[in-house]
Parts: sequence; structure tokens; C-alpha cells
Amino acid sequence: MMGEGASNGGMLYHEVQESKLCAVHCVNTVLQGPFFSEFDLAALASDLDRKERQVMLPALSSADFESHNVSLDGDFSIQVLQKALEVWDLQVIPLDSPVAEPAQIDPELENAFICHLQDHWFCIRKVNREWYNFDSLYAAPQHLSKFYLSAYLDSLKGFGWSIFLVRGNFPKEFPISSSEASNGFGQWLSPEDAERITKSCNSVQAPHQRVNERQQNYDQFLSHGETEMLLDMEDEDLRAAIAASLMDSSPVVTNAEASTPQNDNQSSKQVATTEATPLNDQHSKQVEPIEATPPLNAQSNKHLPATEAGSPLNDQNSKEVASTIGDNAQDDNQKK
Repeated sequence: MMGEGASNGGMLYHEVQESKLCAVHCVNTVLQGPFFSEFDLAALASDLDRKERQVMLPALSSADFESHNVSLDGDFSIQVLQKALEVWDLQVIPLDSPVAEPAQIDPELENAFICHLQDHWFCIRKVNREWYNFDSLYAAPQHLSKFYLSAYLDSLKGFGWSIFLVRGNFPKEFPISSSEASNGFGQWLSPEDAERITKSCNSVQAPHQRVNERQQNYDQFLSHGETEMLLDMEDEDLRAAIAASLMDSSPVVTNAEASTPQNDNQSSKQVATTEATPLNDQHSKQVEPIEATPPLNAQSNKHLPATEAGSPLNDQNSKEVASTIGDNAQDDNQKK
């Protein structure tokens, strides 16, 4: 990986995220050394603010001017990063500008890129002819193959990242011995150490990712509600308890339980009513007389009892019967 004339003895300089100082980490990893502190960038931001205030808002006091170069939590603008790198004769160029067209076609020919999204900065840097991702959120620089570099930059652009090309004469050596403490969050790593740390972090991170995935699935499962959870339960004892509870809360079915089970509470009520209790009022009036003496209509009721008991018929019928008997008796006497 390292060859003859390798910068900084073939070591990689990396800074791990501290507060919101990712802009500081980005500048120092581009330069490959602890060249700037947060106070240095804050001074550059203050100088830019002063110049902007003089040009844009001469009538306003400094209290009314809001800085666009540094935020209260320590985030810096691209102008501050440009000013810091200009100190070392480096230019920051938007990757989508016409000047950077060769880098769009073949980024491998360049030496450094700065990536920005919202309030996070990091750099992709070629060190000793190998590409690394120096994102301060990583514990160590991550190696990027030459073939993957172009695809990675395209994916960042697709996700909305702003990418800047850095050109110029990069420092070859950090002026202070690399064994000295830098700014408290910088470290020098060999490529082998960086690879080992990256693999170690990945092996530790993977189980946590699986746990998080299981937790997400569990949360999603709970969101469907108690009904779906009961349907998917495998605990037969719990299902039996729930079924028993439902039966206790339903109406008592006597004759239905002795014969055949019904499908629902409505059917149970109908069966119990039919077998154990009389029907509704209208049906009761019709069914009860059938079991004792079949009722006729109102007119039939007037004639039927007299006929069954052998009592005389009504007046008109009685006269007709008597006349018929008398005529028959007279005919018999004449024959004699």
C-alpha cells in the first residue's frame, strides 16, 4: 500500500467526531495533519463576518448582524473551509462546475473531495495512492477501491450531498512529529491498523443491527393491535382461557347444548327459545289450541258444539228437518 516517498511515513491521519466539529476534522484530514483547531476556524469565520457586514449591512450594528459562517453549536460554512485550505494553496471547487468536469469523468485522477449534507462534513482522500473515507463518524479511515470510488460519489450525489473537489499542492509531511499529541481527537494509524479497527467495529455493529431489526419488527407487530396478536398466538392455554371467558359472557343455552352446538349467540338464542319457551304471542295463540282442540273460525264455533253434543240445530234447520220427516211419514201411510 505504501511506496517509496510515502507521505508521513505511510501513516494515515484521522480525527474522530468531537461535538459538532466535523468541519475541523474535514479540513485536517484533507491536509493529513492537525493543522487547524476550532479556534482557528472560528477566527476565520469572524473575519468573514466582518467583511460581509462592511459590504452588505453598513447601517446595521454588529448586534443586529447574524453570522452565516459559524453557528452557535460550532458548525462552519463552506466559505470558512475554503479560507482554511487557501492558507495551504488549495482550491475548493464544486464538482458540478465545468472546471471540475474531468473529475466527474475520472475521479481517480484527483486527490481529495469534500462532502457536505446539512450540518455534516467529511473528506475522501487519496493517501499514498490509495483512497480512504475519512468520515469522523468512523473509528478509523475506511479503504475505498478505485473502482468503487466513482460509484460511491454518484451515490452521495443521489442522496443530496454537495461534493467539492480539492486541488492544489497538498502538504507532504506534517511539520510536527506524528508521535506528538495533536488536538486531542486526532490519531495516526497505519493502513493495517485502520483495516483492523474497521473490521472490529463492523463485527460489533452487526449484532446490534440485527437486534434493532428485531425490535423494529416487534414494534411493527404490536402496531397491528390486540386482535391480530390473538390470532397469531401459539399459546393454547391462553386461547382456551379466552374461549372460556367468551362462553361465560354469552347467554345460557340448555337444550341446544344437549343436542348440537350452534354457530353463534343468535342461533343459540333461537334454539333455546324454540325448545324451552313458547313462541311469540301470535304463534302462541295459534299453536296452543291445536294441541288441545282444533279451533275453527268464529262462524264454525257457533255450529260445531251443537252438532257434536246432539243438541237441536238452529231454527231454520230444525223446521226443514221436521217438515222432511212429516212428509216421509205421510207417504208411508198412503202406501199402506
